[in-house]
Amino acid sequence: MHIVKVDAHQILDSRGLPTVECRLTLADGAVIVASVPSGASTGRHEAHELRDNNAAVYHGKGVLSAVRHIKQVIAPGILLGKIPDIIAMDKEIIALDGTKDCSALGANAMLAVSIAVIRAQAWIEGVELFEFINDLWQFPEPMLPRCMFNMINGGMHAQSDLVFQEFLVIPSHHDFAQSLACADDFYQQLKLVLHGAGLGTAIGDEGGFVPLFTDKTVFAEEQALSLLLHTAEQFTWGVESVSFGLDSAATHFYDSGANRYRFHEQFLTAPALIELYKNLKGRFPLVSLEDGLAEDDWQGWQWLMEQLGAGVQIVGDDLLVTNTKRIQQGLTQKAMNAVLIKPNQIGTVSRTVEAIRLCQENNLATIISHRSGETNDDFIADLAVGSAAGQMKAGAPVRGERVAKYNRLLWIAEMLEG
Repeated sequence: MHIVKVDAHQILDSRGLPTVECRLTLADGAVIVASVPSGASTGRHEAHELRDNNAAVYHGKGVLSAVRHIKQVIAPGILLGKIPDIIAMDKEIIALDGTKDCSALGANAMLAVSIAVIRAQAWIEGVELFEFINDLWQFPEPMLPRCMFNMINGGMHAQSDLVFQEFLVIPSHHDFAQSLACADDFYQQLKLVLHGAGLGTAIGDEGGFVPLFTDKTVFAEEQALSLLLHTAEQFTWGVESVSFGLDSAATHFYDSGANRYRFHEQFLTAPALIELYKNLKGRFPLVSLEDGLAEDDWQGWQWLMEQLGAGVQIVGDDLLVTNTKRIQQGLTQKAMNAVLIKPNQIGTVSRTVEAIRLCQENNLATIISHRSGETNDDFIADLAVGSAAGQMKAGAPVRGERVAKYNRLLWIAEMLEG
């Protein structure tokens, strides 16, 4: 069954900024839709997200040029009249772009098409998307991921005094429905704790709360973790039902000129920042640390692994950007033991799968991740299950663009159980 029509649109993401939607119409009349997210905290090694840079509209963030590339370049050259084939079409799109960083067509245009194509191919085969992903690339048996829920936002995702970007709660339950219920109950209990402490419950880009701390004698990060621990101690599920994770997003408080990390009023060396993490690990149930050091501080990452890698998941995001060459470099330098996987960092579904496979072949944990600017597209839920990735991040258990992923996992869980 071939593609008879290709359309693309500029739509808004969850931050109210433009992003790309692609629609494929098949010969049977089915309309397949895909949309892509956008990050605020982006690494400089990520694939290029094409923007119009017209300051008069959407503050220069428009994506009409990416939309035109889908309609005028990718559609006639690769899609129209063809039977959807994700592997072949991804190769053609990559060749058509012809750059290392997707800067010609734009990673946003390329990924929107790529997701639409694989969704169309699954539709034609009459199978669920996660099943198609699993079978096509011969991954281990499909499995529901353990999810990391964003509870408190800081850094570039919120206007607050928190330098670190994400404070995550990770339920211990292996049953996804129980895990989601646990996370949601924790979120609601945290709201009560914040109210009780006289702190606000405004939320950031990913749905986590944004408390504004008044006590300047203690780092805001310690206060945030203390709030999470206090909530866990009051929690009906029990304090042992959850552990914590951090996304420091350290690239964004690294001063390259000074070769130091600007942490509040201090300028810390990499070893000093690692000591801070060790102190937090000793006081809180911290099991995962993402982007603890800057995206090119390879020596610092090696030290971090040596100091904390035995007991903490050391996750590379900006360091690796879902890029197999950088993941291989990380393996060679023993810089991490886990990798964050974001499809829009690399531009196509096939390249994303290559990154996941490389991680799995080398016993690196994989975490399929959303972005701060999201849409209601739930592709990453199917990707997480179909690739047997093991873990997923999609934000807090609130806001439509976040819960779309969790609700999709609930449906998949019922299918797998049924």
